[in-house]
Amino acid sequence: MKKALIVWGGWDGHQPDLVADIFAGILREEDFEVTVSDSLDAFTDAEKMGVLDLIVPVWTMGTITQEQLRPLLDTVHAGCGIAGCHGGMGDSFRNEVEFQYMVGGQWVAHPGNDGVLYEVNIKDPENPLTKEIEDFKVKSEKYYMHIDPAVKVHATTSFSDVKMPVVWTKKWGKGRVYYNSLGHQADIVAMPPVKELMRRGFLWAAK
Repeated sequence: MKKALIVWGGWDGHQPDLVADIFAGILREEDFEVTVSDSLDAFTDAEKMGVLDLIVPVWTMGTITQEQLRPLLDTVHAGCGIAGCHGGMGDSFRNEVEFQYMVGGQWVAHPGNDGVLYEVNIKDPENPLTKEIEDFKVKSEKYYMHIDPAVKVHATTSFSDVKMPVVWTKKWGKGRVYYNSLGHQADIVAMPPVKELMRRGFLWAAK
């Protein structure tokens, strides 16, 4: 049985507790042993971190100590997967550039704030992460990101003439990194295409 750790907290506006519940449900349906924590100190338990297959941060903004961050970065670099969405991974710990380097991008703006209707376009429909998922619309925050050019982009949206990545993957050492910029609140995470994208991302990252 694969083991996953979900750590939630930070800004309450993203409903991290509810999103963590959805993610835990997805993973348990896939036969993961899931630990859920609302403390970043979960990253300091070397014994538990050493046996993880997947880490799922659901933590917008906030601060993290080096004693908490270093084991997280090292665990992923050694081969544990990491996967998350929206500000829970793409706008975490704004002062920690090495965390952003691992993630592959960082939120910088959401023009129009919440309630923007936009389309998500699947870029590589033959990839197992996106196969048979069609383009879809979402009414939510539309994230403008600063992006690592090393990421592999799987879905995009448009800002005028700019194709902005929505879903991407990358490597961090031996670890697999999956990110999806959708998921402002739990109702968006629960949308069927978003939930399915996250399910596939979890499974891919945990391999």
